[in-house]
Formats: sequence, C-alpha cells, structure tokens
Amino acid sequence: MGNTNSSHKISAQDRAILDLKNQRDKLHQYQRRITVLTDRETAIAKECLARDDRRRALLALRRKKYQESLLAKTDAQLAQLEELTNSVEFALVQKDVLFGLQQGTSVLQAIHKEMGGLEAVEKLMGETEEARAYQEEISQMLAGQMSNQDEDEVEDELEALQREVEGVSLPNAPTSTLPEGSEKEKEEKAKARARARAKERAAVPLAA
Repeated sequence: MGNTNSSHKISAQDRAILDLKNQRDKLHQYQRRITVLTDRETAIAKECLARDDRRRALLALRRKKYQESLLAKTDAQLAQLEELTNSVEFALVQKDVLFGLQQGTSVLQAIHKEMGGLEAVEKLMGETEEARAYQEEISQMLAGQMSNQDEDEVEDELEALQREVEGVSLPNAPTSTLPEGSEKEKEEKAKARARARAKERAAVPLAA
C-alpha cells in the first residue's frame, strides 16, 4: 500500500514544471500591464520634448526601455528553463533548473516593484519635492543597469520623437549600401553618446 501512495507523489520535475508555468503566467500579466505604462512613458517623453525638457524625456524613455528589456530577458530565460524542464535528462540539469527558477522569481519581483503603476509614471512629470526625489531615484537606479546598445536605442528613439514633435518629416530609408564614411560617423556618434552618458552620471541627477 505504501508503494501505491508513493507513486502519486509530485516529482521534482512536476514541481519545476508547475513553478515554470506560474512564472510564465505572471510574466504574461506583466507584459499586458507594461503596454499601458510604456505608452504613457512615450507620451510623457513627447510632452517633455515639446517644452524643451530633453533630460526628463530621456529619463522616461530609459525607464521604458529598461522595463521592456527586463521582460524580454525574463521571457528568454523562461523559454530556456522550459526546454530544460521538459528534458528527458531532467535529473542531470535539476540543480540548474531550480536555480534558474529562483532567479526568475527574483527578477519578476524586481519587475513588479520597478513597474509600479500609472501613478508612478506620472511622477516623471511632477515638479513637487516627492516627484523630483522619485525621478532622481529612477535615474540612479537606471545608471549602469542598461547596456550600451539599449542606451543607443533610447537615444535613437528620443531623436525620432524630437523630429516628430518638431514636425520634421523623416527621410526615406536608404536602399543602397551605406558608404564607408557612414560607419565611421556612427562610431563617432556612439562615442559621443558614451561620453555624454558618463558626464550625466557624474553629475547630480535632475539637479535644480
């Protein structure tokens, strides 16, 4: 009889699969919620650019990019864990899977805390002492958290929004191969951006 009961116990693999599904469900909930927040962050960036507040516009877009990158990385991690969990050699990778699930839980908690809600997003536009303290906190939190590629993409989005706000039409995308000089210009532009970011991080964020 004891053997019969033990055969119905949940295995480590079953438990890992259940935890994985719970994490994935939670991630999908965040993905639906974050669309509302990122849309508002983009709108805030436009409003800031319209009043020539480039620094706060950049902060809104950086926050948006950071949220999107967190979700993307977590989604990729969960997909990898799902593949490992379904492996016939689960016993060999069990420790890796369990460690990955623990990390996933921590990241999802961080996403939940960082995302806040629309009320938190609106603080990016606030001028009160509390709002400015929040803006400084977000700026400091983002410093060093985003890759250079993420930062460059944020800068590109900011420039595109700037043109949109100013009513400047965008040129058609080139169909031919870019000349060699263009690559050098892009490299110089990236270096200039990196220097500007370093200077920004050295200064007191959002100083009056």
